Amino acid sequence: MIINSLDHNDHSWNMQTALELAEQAYRMDEVPVGAIILDGDGKVIASAHNLKEATQDPCGHAEILAIRKAAESLNSWRLLNCSMYVTLEPCVMCIGALLHARIKSLYFGAYDKKGGAISTGHRVFDHPLLNHKFSVIGGIKHYECSKVLSRFFREKRERYKSSKSK
Repeated sequence: MIINSLDHNDHSWNMQTALELAEQAYRMDEVPVGAIILDGDGKVIASAHNLKEATQDPCGHAEILAIRKAAESLNSWRLLNCSMYVTLEPCVMCIGALLHARIKSLYFGAYDKKGGAISTGHRVFDHPLLNHKFSVIGGIKHYECSKVLSRFFREKRERYKSSKSK
């Protein structure tokens, strides 16, 4: 696995930026996932958070929205020297989009044992038959990323239970 020249402080700062986007999603009652994309120089060229509920779009994942913005920013669908930071391990759809976008590196926070493409064994990003591969590092600020997700779903369950008891 190739790791670019970013040090731990850069990873932490970048994931904190993605976490701030996740908090924005939380305040909108969206699943709190945030993503940023950096160009080869380490400059943030795109940022997004989940918008599935607001847009009623099943593809409204933070990763997909950030990829679209980065492609527009670069005027190219090929994000060859770009890195993504996302607060939750991407699903299969988002891993596929990252492959097609030719992303260089993926950094994520919380692992998703139920829906994450890596935790569930769908490691297509390093499949030997594909013509593009990218590096993946997970667990960056895992606790903080997990905490916002846990809080969101706990509150959802509590609201559901209280609405059923009325």
